[in-house]
Amino acid sequence: MAAPEIGHIAQARSQTLFDVLLRSASRYPHKLAVADGDERWSYQKLVARAEDLAAGLADIGIGKGERVAVLSRNSLQFVALRFAVARAGAIFVPINFMLNVDDVAYILEHSGAAALFVDESCATVGLNAAGKVGVRHKFALASLSADTDAANVQTLGQLLGTGGTPPSLHELDGAATAQIIYTSGTEARPKGAMLTHEAIIWQYQSCIADCGWDAHARVLHALPLFHCAQLDTFLGPSLAVGGSNWIISAPDPTHILSMVSQQGINSFFAPPTVWIALLRSPQFDRHDLDSLSHGYYGASIMPVEILRELRERLPAMRLWNCYGQTEIAPIAIVLQPEDQERKAGAAGRPVLNVLTRVVDDAMDDVPPGDVGEIVHRSPQLMKGYWNDPEKTAEAFEGGWFHSGDLGVIDDEGYITIVDRKKDMIKSGGENVASREVEEVLYRHPAIAEVAVIGLPDSKWIEAVTAVVVLRDGMSASAADIYHHCHANLSAFKVPKRIVFSDALPRNASGKILKRDLRMHLLE
Repeated sequence: MAAPEIGHIAQARSQTLFDVLLRSASRYPHKLAVADGDERWSYQKLVARAEDLAAGLADIGIGKGERVAVLSRNSLQFVALRFAVARAGAIFVPINFMLNVDDVAYILEHSGAAALFVDESCATVGLNAAGKVGVRHKFALASLSADTDAANVQTLGQLLGTGGTPPSLHELDGAATAQIIYTSGTEARPKGAMLTHEAIIWQYQSCIADCGWDAHARVLHALPLFHCAQLDTFLGPSLAVGGSNWIISAPDPTHILSMVSQQGINSFFAPPTVWIALLRSPQFDRHDLDSLSHGYYGASIMPVEILRELRERLPAMRLWNCYGQTEIAPIAIVLQPEDQERKAGAAGRPVLNVLTRVVDDAMDDVPPGDVGEIVHRSPQLMKGYWNDPEKTAEAFEGGWFHSGDLGVIDDEGYITIVDRKKDMIKSGGENVASREVEEVLYRHPAIAEVAVIGLPDSKWIEAVTAVVVLRDGMSASAADIYHHCHANLSAFKVPKRIVFSDALPRNASGKILKRDLRMHLLE
């Protein structure tokens, strides 16, 4: 018998993000894959559009290893482009649409993007940034308004039907980089986490195993797809199992509640800030939300009081807490529905394809109850930071990925996040975890939202400071809040300063921007 051709074996074993979509299309060709407003695409149509776009990319010389950036709000075109880039063997670079021109220009230049795709809402920032660094190809995902400076900008339609030839499927390598996602981080400049096709698919497996995904999923995607949480913990796994997906451009509470009711949505993810906004919406009790059976939260820990309110007002909904970060594609730890009450406030236990430890500075496991850094080993992990070998080496020191998060582990293996290493407040020589103080403050009946930070202080070195947003129609004085904290916290953990605010700054993923709070209060 003749020896098998290596190319034939590689083709038969193909495992890229596009293959994931192909498999779902072969099982459910006519089933709804994605919908946006009145436009609905079947799995068959999504595959065909991605194939056509990949051919168009090949026609303009964008193929294996080239970086393709997108600056856009959620849309069907965003989803199609994501899989087209994978089909072309190129590297997807989604960019935070809340960044300014200089920040977008930095990512375009740092990644070496060959093309940028923008939508109407991001066109001015994106095209100005592309002009500053000389991006070769600029495309609009949809028609731009007449007052947009769209010189040398092509339409998405010009990529369709070109007859270009993308690489054959067996030429694509699952070990190749599929996307570079730039972390929000605390450094002056973001880092680009390189994630391979295989890492993301391993992550899909973890989500499917530990987050209750199946072909009956009817998922609403309101958080931005540029972030790997919505893109790869929710959209990707849902498409992998043959779920149906509805996309909206922003997490507006009124729109979310209407969509859940009208479309029979059964799965929805949001950070605690958005869940709180839903609970506070006057529309909440005016909609039938009984279809909502799977609720997910992440980005920050859900305050226990809010968790209890969700259980009371949505009794049919099971909740999962999803913890992770960009570098692990991104899910690492999940708290299952059956543990929400028993382990309230915990992040959970590691998912299927992740091994996690809580260690001291010598990389020894800390005893249960002691604080240490959370470290991981997993095939989901990034292959490194783009063009940053020093940060890569630092992150993987000792053969484990260092998350930068502090946590404790109990005798059952459940991990609770204490704080980011850089968010731990050192006040009067004592460590104060901002999250612990926040949990106590959320129990005050007049407080809607709160963020606790450390500010420089001549006496305390860092003074515990609480920035408080009150509930509509309710009032509380600083003295009231101090009294509440003294009754529930050790004296050194009680905030030295209470600041009232109308709102807390947050990024597009709903995460509160404590850096911005510090900068504002130090001005």
